[in-house]
This record gives sequence, C-alpha cells and structure tokens, in this order.
Amino acid sequence: MTDPQSGLDPHLLPDIDQVIHTPTRLMVLVYLYVVESVDYVFLRRMTGLTWGSLATHINKLEEAGYIAVDKGYRGKKPHTIIRMTEQGRNAFKEYKDTMQELLSGLPD
Repeated sequence: MTDPQSGLDPHLLPDIDQVIHTPTRLMVLVYLYVVESVDYVFLRRMTGLTWGSLATHINKLEEAGYIAVDKGYRGKKPHTIIRMTEQGRNAFKEYKDTMQELLSGLPD
C-alpha cells in the first residue's frame, strides 16, 4: 500500500534483487545490458575495479545465473568473455522496473 504522505510503496522494497542492487554488480550489469558481450580487460577498464574485486563480483553474478563467463585463449594469452544470460536480462529488467516504480512514487 502506498504511503499517502511520501508516495512511496514500501511493499516494493523487499522485491529489490539484492544481487543486482549492490552498486558494483549494478555497474557491471549496466555495461552488459547494452552489449552482447565484453572481454574481462575491457570491463575492468570501464568499471575501474581491481582485478580481484571484479572477479569477486563476476563470480556472484555467475552463481546467480545472471552472466556467463567463457574462458579461452587468444594465441597463448588467456581471454575471458562475459555476457548477460537471458535469466540475467530478465532479472535486470525486473530490477529496473521495480526501481522506477519505487522512485516514481517519491516527491520531487
């Protein structure tokens, strides 16, 4: 039920996906949402995260089924490609819709 004073529907708060809502994972998913795939080096450069921090968040997103990580080689160098899964794309859309609905109820 929407609070008439604030316009906020507090029932939406528990629906926020906490895997996505973490700022770092949200940043990663925002980049992945608009492209088909990225390599690990590009994503690290775009986010400004350390290798270890990015790896930790990539693992969380992969465990949730939101991204797929394909490891291979380019010549003799390791090359990792990351892409959003259909499950991840659906979860992100739902997250975006929930946040828009939640925030649209707030006064200006």
